[in-house]
Amino acid sequence: MALRPITIVAFVTGAAVAVGASTMQRVVGVGVPAAVAQREARPTGSAVKAAVVAMDDERIRLAQIELRPAAPGTVAKRLAVPGTIVPDAGRVAHVSVKLSGTVAELRKIIGDDVVKDEVLAVLESREVADAKSEYLAARLSNELQQDLTARDKSLWEGRAVPEQQYIKSRNAAAQTAMRFGIARQKLLALGVRDDEIAALPQAPDASLRSQNVRAPISGRVAERKVELGTAVGRDNLETELFVIVDLARVWVDLSVSSADLPMVKEGQPVSISTRGLSENSTARIVFVSPLLDKDTRTARVVAAIENADGRWRPGSFVTAAIAIEERAAPVVAPFSAIQTVEGHKAVFVRTKDGFEKRNVVLGQRDGQSVEIISGLAAGETLAVSNTFSLKAELSKPGAED
Repeated sequence: MALRPITIVAFVTGAAVAVGASTMQRVVGVGVPAAVAQREARPTGSAVKAAVVAMDDERIRLAQIELRPAAPGTVAKRLAVPGTIVPDAGRVAHVSVKLSGTVAELRKIIGDDVVKDEVLAVLESREVADAKSEYLAARLSNELQQDLTARDKSLWEGRAVPEQQYIKSRNAAAQTAMRFGIARQKLLALGVRDDEIAALPQAPDASLRSQNVRAPISGRVAERKVELGTAVGRDNLETELFVIVDLARVWVDLSVSSADLPMVKEGQPVSISTRGLSENSTARIVFVSPLLDKDTRTARVVAAIENADGRWRPGSFVTAAIAIEERAAPVVAPFSAIQTVEGHKAVFVRTKDGFEKRNVVLGQRDGQSVEIISGLAAGETLAVSNTFSLKAELSKPGAED
C-alpha cells in the first residue's frame, strides 16, 4: 500500500517535467515539433480573418468577371430525355395554286422574310381570265336587270303594267343575281381576294389574265419549287410553289419511355440544352401522345419553345430535362460561381474592397443553377464567371492577411 503515493507523485512530476521542457524549449530557442507549432499558431474564434481578394471595378471589368445577385428560386428534379427541334406544325404553310397557268413573275427567293398577304409571285392564266370576264359580264347583266325590275315595280304599283310583267321581271332579276353570285364565288375559289374582285371593273384589261400568289402566313421562305415560265396547275403539273416556315416558335419532339410516362404531364416546364449554346431555354409540354410506339415502347411528347432569335434550328439534336418535381429554395446561385478551395465549396462575394471567399453548403443542383443551403444570403452579389482567376489570386502569398 505504501507504493501507491510514490507512483502518483512520479506521474505528476513527469507531467510537470514535460510541460517545463516545452516551456524551456521556447525560452532557450530550441526547436518545437511542427505539429505543436502549427496548433499553437492557428488563430481561433474572432481572430480568424476572412479571405479577401482586393480588386476594384476596373480590374473586375478587365478580368471579365460577371456579377450577379443571389436570389430565391426554384429547383427541380428532372427527367432527361433526348429530343429533336422540329417546326411548329401550325406555323408551316405550303403555298399552292388553285388554277392552271404560267409563272410570269417571282418576287421572293429562298431565305426571304415575308409577311402575311404579301405577293410572292404572279401567274398568267387563261382560266382566271375567263373567270374574271364571266364575273364582269354577270355583274353588268345583274345591274341592268335590277334597274328594269325596279322600273317595272314602280309601273305596276301605278297600275301602268300588268302584275304578270312585274313578276316575270322579278324572276329575271333573281336569276341574274344568282349568276352574279356564282361568278364571284368562282373567283374566290381560284384565290382572288375580295378587294381584288371589287377593283376588277376599274382594272386594265391586261390585268385580267394575272393572278397574284400571296403568303398565307408571316415567316421565311424555306423552299421555292418553280422558276420563271414554269407551267403550274392541274394535269400532273407542279401545284406547290413555296414553303413558308415561321420559326418564331418551334417544337421539341421527345420520346419518353412507358416507365417514365406517368410522371410527364401537359404544361410541365422543360429545360432545353445543346452543344454550342451556353444558356438553356425553357419550353413547355403541349402534347403527350396517348399511344405507344409498338417497336420502341415510347410515347411522343411535344414541347413548345419560343425562338424569336432563331437559335433553335429544326433538325438540331437537344437534351430535354423535364421538371417532374419542383420546390422553392431560399437562395439559388449559378453553378459557375462555385469553386473548390482547400477541399471546401466556396463562392466569391463582392465587397467594397474586392471579393470575399465564402464557404457554402450546396443543396440540389438544377441544370445551371444550384441551391445554397448555408453560407450565402439572398441579395448578396457574387462573381459568376471567371471565378478561377479569383481562386488563383487567393492562393498567392499575402492574399489572406
